Amino acid sequence: MTEPTTLDPAIAARLKRNADGLVCAVAQQWDTREVLMVAWMDDEALHRTLTTGRATYFSRSRQQLWVKGDTSGHTQKVHDVRLDCDGDAVLVLVEQEGAACHTGDPTCFDATSLLHQD
Repeated sequence: MTEPTTLDPAIAARLKRNADGLVCAVAQQWDTREVLMVAWMDDEALHRTLTTGRATYFSRSRQQLWVKGDTSGHTQKVHDVRLDCDGDAVLVLVEQEGAACHTGDPTCFDATSLLHQD
């Protein structure tokens, strides 16, 4: 039996996509729970993430799928994927290898608090 090439209809039915057919994907380090990055997924990216164990996203600027780490070597091994209560975001629990941010930082989120700026 061959693996289906589309997202499981039961999962697809639970998603609430934006006007571009995308859902927000929050990548979080599976063991420390540090938030690493936010990206977007279409149905195919989510399907590939679930079936390959490698985080796959949809690049809005390039209008194509990208597997985290294919060009940088900074991969994300998927440990779990969870859908939020509204169906409009997924949490991707990953084991990050190398920097998560394209700038080379460990996370895309600045360590400086916006609440306590000097």
